[in-house]
Amino acid sequence: MNRAVTTVAVCMLVFASMFAIPAVHAERVKDLTSIAGLRINQLAGYGLVVGLDGSGDQTSQTPFTVQSIINMLQNYGITVPSNVNPQLKNVAAVMVTADLPPFAKPGQHIDITVSSIGNAKSLRGGTLIMTPLRGADGQVYAMAQGNMIVGGYGAQGASGSSTQVNTLTDGLIPGGATVERTVPTAFDRGSAITLNLLNPDFTTAARLTQAINKAFGVNTAQAIDAASVRVKAPQSTTDRVSFVSALEGLDVDPGAAPAQVVVNARTGTVIIGSDVRVLPAAVAHGNLTVTINEQPQVSQPQPFSPGGQTVVVPSSSVNAKQQKAHAFVFRPGTSLDSIVQAINRVGATPDDLVAILEALKKAGALRARLVVM
Repeated sequence: MNRAVTTVAVCMLVFASMFAIPAVHAERVKDLTSIAGLRINQLAGYGLVVGLDGSGDQTSQTPFTVQSIINMLQNYGITVPSNVNPQLKNVAAVMVTADLPPFAKPGQHIDITVSSIGNAKSLRGGTLIMTPLRGADGQVYAMAQGNMIVGGYGAQGASGSSTQVNTLTDGLIPGGATVERTVPTAFDRGSAITLNLLNPDFTTAARLTQAINKAFGVNTAQAIDAASVRVKAPQSTTDRVSFVSALEGLDVDPGAAPAQVVVNARTGTVIIGSDVRVLPAAVAHGNLTVTINEQPQVSQPQPFSPGGQTVVVPSSSVNAKQQKAHAFVFRPGTSLDSIVQAINRVGATPDDLVAILEALKKAGALRARLVVM
């Protein structure tokens, strides 16, 4: 099965699942919103991975690795003579990244990702030595160290042939960083909390406000805009935690998603929303295929001919093939199901579908937003 057919099949499964799900259904407040001020903070640090089996940085080409090794040894009281340039193959310079979740407390552990920034061939089997992880403010919020897990492998023969599965210069250390500093939050301050909708929508914000006021009393919630709802909350931290727990469990009917068609031009994937409609339109689509073949021929001189030379004579053949164009008509208010069936009947590939949808949009017949990724 070729790639185009596979992609179309995946799209059809998505369409089928869309029809199986009701247009409007209740969702928990927890799944629709996030609390303002409670966010993940990115951490990053520069470190060294040691213990590699000759697959580390080529220090002659990565001078920062050598400098880092010398600085590290000086911290342990070892002085490297100025006329000595260490040539180590079991060390690699890396960047360490992590996400610090809200409410993380000192002593807790978080996962870290270790990525090579030099020319190391593999980090497999390496150990990250103590690396401070800093936030955007320059403060150290965690310390990282540990043995790496690299989800890949590679092998190379003496003749130079090699094979590799996945990436060998990127690894994970589960629980590899210890939190050293707490990020302050505004959760326990003020007389209210703000809920931010993950998908801003005026209808959803209005329904969320109504549901909260119905459950906790009039004027408990107030919609700020399409993305935010302010909710009065108890002053006591214990009461506020219980209040938010009950708040997150409320069921709300979100507003219907806008009618739109999402096109990924790189993969040929097309997702059509259930509310997409088209005005009356006729579509004809065909492909012109041009093939050019180059077959150079060698011209040999006659035997014993004086001054004869062997030359290469170019030979080209050009063929053009116009595939049969398929035409179909969209009636007024045509639904998603009709659009998919019409396009499938003519055997359109994802690329054809993208071209048809773009043409319908330019013609003003597509009643939806066309989003091209």
